[in-house]
Amino acid sequence: MLGRHSFRAYPETPFASRGSKHAVSARHTPRQNHLLAALPLKDFERLLPDLEPVALPLGWAVHRAGDREKYLYFLTAGIVSRFYVTENGASAEFAVTGREGVIGVASFLGGESTLSQAKVLSAGHAYRLGAGLLKNEFEHDGPLPHLLLRYTQALITQTAQTAACNRHHTLEQQLCRWLLSSLDRLPSNELAMTQELIADMLGVRREGVTEAAGRLQKAGLIHTHRGHIIVLDRPRLEARVCECYAVVKREYDRLLPGNWQTEFAS
Repeated sequence: MLGRHSFRAYPETPFASRGSKHAVSARHTPRQNHLLAALPLKDFERLLPDLEPVALPLGWAVHRAGDREKYLYFLTAGIVSRFYVTENGASAEFAVTGREGVIGVASFLGGESTLSQAKVLSAGHAYRLGAGLLKNEFEHDGPLPHLLLRYTQALITQTAQTAACNRHHTLEQQLCRWLLSSLDRLPSNELAMTQELIADMLGVRREGVTEAAGRLQKAGLIHTHRGHIIVLDRPRLEARVCECYAVVKREYDRLLPGNWQTEFAS
């Protein structure tokens, strides 16, 4: 049985600030996004005037199924879930994105829209770039298109591996993978997630997540309390997860290396 999403509705455009579009807190800057941080300074500064800060409140739909993706969102904090909803309202997640990547890949892949949805799973911030401006970037052989295509390849790997994991591995292993993937995109070892929401993400019954989380807590790996999950022993959690987590992580590390700035500056 698949889960059902019950996200709260939010305004279409939750701007991060009023007044100047760059008047945001120093805690949230464009370079906190790994792709923007990898751009050579001259390319980044050229894009900066067109990067618009946007708040990502919990449950906000960055895009819905069939929407034309008018913007590319460079996340600087938080987590966005990509998932598919069936005709009867059941849902299952196939990828998560944090500040390592972007939301809105259809805006530069030619399709302009997708059948999946993207909603904020952990509140954060982003900087968005209009699709028209993005197309201009792809008309020139600059560093941003190369970075975005590499990121898309890593995203495809995550999607494919998630499908394999959901089919062949136990719910406990899937939960471990999901917890570790989420932690990689957060600044602490604590997740503000209810077990019902996790069940929606994994496309399973809440009772199954409760049982799997209970086993992990009994083993001393996590602690759950009132919609919060604290990972107490990450090394042991990594030892308990299936190979899917490491496969995806290696691919992201391979395609999104820390030496991009040197590579594209040459």
